[in-house]
Amino acid sequence: MSKTILIALSQVDKLAGEPNGTYFPELSHFLAPVVDAGFDYVLATPSGGAAPIDGDDREDPVNARFLDDATFTARLAETRAIADVDPSDYAAIFYPGGYGVLFDLAEHDGFGAATSTIHAAGGWVSAVCHGPAGFLAAKNADGEALIAGHAVTSFTREEEADFGTLDKIPYLLEERLVRTGTTFSKVAPWGEHRVVDGQFVTGQNPASAGAVGRYLAEQLAA
Repeated sequence: MSKTILIALSQVDKLAGEPNGTYFPELSHFLAPVVDAGFDYVLATPSGGAAPIDGDDREDPVNARFLDDATFTARLAETRAIADVDPSDYAAIFYPGGYGVLFDLAEHDGFGAATSTIHAAGGWVSAVCHGPAGFLAAKNADGEALIAGHAVTSFTREEEADFGTLDKIPYLLEERLVRTGTTFSKVAPWGEHRVVDGQFVTGQNPASAGAVGRYLAEQLAA
């Protein structure tokens, strides 16, 4: 198995009529330790082509690093369609957050199948913030939810309330994950929190993206 990471990006660019997209710090802070450890990545979306981003503040030096990286920006502008991706080529899949994941990737059979294939081959399944919504379409060999019975975290009800988005989202991810059969773990809003259970690695919020990336890089290097 290669040590390349498949990164799943939403192509939904609005939330309640307001601009949205992959929340960039959750992607950049995950990627930094992964790239620094020498691992490659592929960006994939439902249809291929450009993926919208949000929160690309250049005052964050990690953001600026990737926004100024010609290889990264070319890949972001021309992502691969998931239908053209062979999941057996990847050691892990990662879902960064941004509200779009709740709408497209959470219901996407192609990404669900890719996640299940990577997991079945012994690969890592990882996400941060709203990214764990991408796990919802993944099934095990018995057709049941792949994440059922596992401990996970994600953006919480309290963080949605702080952010003023409870009336804008289609469902509360924390509740959806619990109803899917997971054991949900969280800390006080906005604190770094990473949960590892088997091959699943999840982070609660933007502050947790680096912790997920560091852990995954360490495991791939082992």
